[in-house]
Amino acid sequence: MAITQDDVTRVARLARIALSDADSQTMQTELNGILGLIEQLQAVDTSGIDPMAHPLSAHQDIALRLREDAAAPAQPPEGRDALMSNAPAQTEGLFLVPTVIE
Repeated sequence: MAITQDDVTRVARLARIALSDADSQTMQTELNGILGLIEQLQAVDTSGIDPMAHPLSAHQDIALRLREDAAAPAQPPEGRDALMSNAPAQTEGLFLVPTVIE
């Protein structure tokens, strides 16, 4: 699929971007280049390859870089009071926020 000059003009109009004729030509060339790269990626046979959870997992063991998901111990009352001192509105150790949806 190739991007035409009409496509570039339409997208520029929708995005409210003013493009000169030279800029429009450059955009058309660059967008067609990007689509060419996407077509190359789609042409690669990936059957039999397991998906990666993270792009670096092919090069590093990133499981070691992730922290354990564990609950933090509760703050003592003095610590909670210090944290709540910045709250504009609070009650019983809870933040009060304005109603957004009624």
